[in-house]
Amino acid sequence: MTTDSNHRYPVAENILDRKFEVSKPDAFWALDITYIPTQEGWLYLAAILDLFNREVIGWSMNSRMTRKLVVDALTMAIDKRNPDEGLLHHSDRGSQYASLEFQEVLANRNITCRMIGLAIAGGGSPQ
Repeated sequence: MTTDSNHRYPVAENILDRKFEVSKPDAFWALDITYIPTQEGWLYLAAILDLFNREVIGWSMNSRMTRKLVVDALTMAIDKRNPDEGLLHHSDRGSQYASLEFQEVLANRNITCRMIGLAIAGGGSPQ
């Protein structure tokens, strides 16, 4: 499982509710983390999609699944797209997304945070 939703951080309301039809770019972004086996060990990949066209607009890789991983992916997306106010950012309830550092980046850009109602299992931890 890649999601740790058992944390002390506040979580945001889910308003997307699996309705992924988006009519314009930079209205809804979604972020998730996966892991990839390599010859040197497991790497974690955080990727941000614009749900309008499913384009990857930000990403970050690291050997550890930290807050920095998702902050770096979000920062890349913001730098690339420079979104207007009104953007909604959607993720699961993982501690990385709920962290003060990640939430601060969202707040500084007036990006509204939304989270799914239940944690999503990532299919098991890397072995």
